[in-house]
Amino acid sequence: MDSFSDELRREGGQESVEEETEGASVGTAGNDQLPGIYIPLLPRYFQYPTNGGVKPSDFQKAKEECLNYIQEALLQSQWQRAAELMVSYVEALENTTYRKQLVAPEEIWRIGTEIVHHHPRSNIEESTHFADQMKNLGVKRYLKVSLEHAFYLMCNGYMDEAYQNLVLAESWRYGEQTVLQEKDLKLVQGYKGLLDYFQWLKKKTDMLQLEEDSYAKTSIQQEMHSFYRQAAVGLKEIIKIPGVWDLFVLCYVDLLEYYKEYEEAKEVLREYAYDSKFPPNPNAHVYFYQFLKRRGESRKTQIAVLQVLYELVPSHELMLEFYDMLKKSKKSKNQRLRLEVIFAALDFAGWKDNVKAWSYLAKQIVEILQNSGKQFDWLKKEWGTRKDWWPAFHFSHYLAKRNWKENESLACEKVLVAGILLGKDCKYFKYITHQGSKTKKKFKKLKNFVKENGWVHLRLPDT
Repeated sequence: MDSFSDELRREGGQESVEEETEGASVGTAGNDQLPGIYIPLLPRYFQYPTNGGVKPSDFQKAKEECLNYIQEALLQSQWQRAAELMVSYVEALENTTYRKQLVAPEEIWRIGTEIVHHHPRSNIEESTHFADQMKNLGVKRYLKVSLEHAFYLMCNGYMDEAYQNLVLAESWRYGEQTVLQEKDLKLVQGYKGLLDYFQWLKKKTDMLQLEEDSYAKTSIQQEMHSFYRQAAVGLKEIIKIPGVWDLFVLCYVDLLEYYKEYEEAKEVLREYAYDSKFPPNPNAHVYFYQFLKRRGESRKTQIAVLQVLYELVPSHELMLEFYDMLKKSKKSKNQRLRLEVIFAALDFAGWKDNVKAWSYLAKQIVEILQNSGKQFDWLKKEWGTRKDWWPAFHFSHYLAKRNWKENESLACEKVLVAGILLGKDCKYFKYITHQGSKTKKKFKKLKNFVKENGWVHLRLPDT
């Protein structure tokens, strides 16, 4: 082992000596007797003093240095060099330190997986062989290794192999370790259910391509139902665990809808969106709304779902649909809410050039002015929180020139809003109306409307 250590030091040269000296100064600051803790795969400055410990042996020093060289090779994509160094590093599994014995299998799995997956001469057979060895090496990580290997197989298009891998993992039992890895087992069952769903989807596509009176149709339907039962078991169980399970939920709901289990599908989506045990997830509300829309549920119900989405993500693309639904409502609170929704959406840079959004805001402002001032306080409140930054954000002279050059439709919608909120002396309004008056007669009507309502910006909060 001393010769191996010397060989590594010769390979590293003077740089390794300097790193070692620097590491020692950090790890033993204030106490020369205390060795430092080096976290694998992290730079040496992530060292902290311990409260005690024996002086590391030459074997331990060589192992740590070997790990550093492996890290360097991985970062530089030197897969062959990393593989050669790894052969020596696996001796770490024989270390007698209890703490090292616990972490060694994890280190070997993580590093080895990177090498096997990226080495130019590697293949699926070698990857599978390595994964099988690691499963048997550390039973505490059996299911995690199985899952990660299944992911690798799926990403490389080996769906059947991934499925068989998950089937074996699902049937694995090892005393109390089975109970301790219950959540991992749920994940295994969930991903197996996902692959069953993909098989079901494939059979569904095959059936749609058959003639209506085809004899093969009955057989395919039976296969589909078999895959449905298998998929439903895994998918249903995993979405009971608190977490974000978008793909699993969508697949399960698709199965339920196909077999007309609408009430169960609705309940699954409702719980996923509103159950407090799940983390806040805007997608959950989107899926619930889309289901209600497909099922033709009442506008009141759809509005309630989209209102929660609005509170979570006011810039979501569904806000225009939300606005349209609110517009059809006769309730005053919904009319006020739609003004808040469109203002809130335009607060975000991603909406700055949305012609439809500016058109909605312009039309609602006109409605407010034609409503004998009854809704003017709504406009006053919304503008009050934006008066300090919207002029520069939306209505600068630079934006006026750019909007007119790149998107006249956008400029024509924004100019009315600018004129009403900031008055006829607004830079944006002046530039657009000047350019538009040369070619478009409608700008004369626009200028007259803004002039007639010149009192508006005077009654709004000072800009």
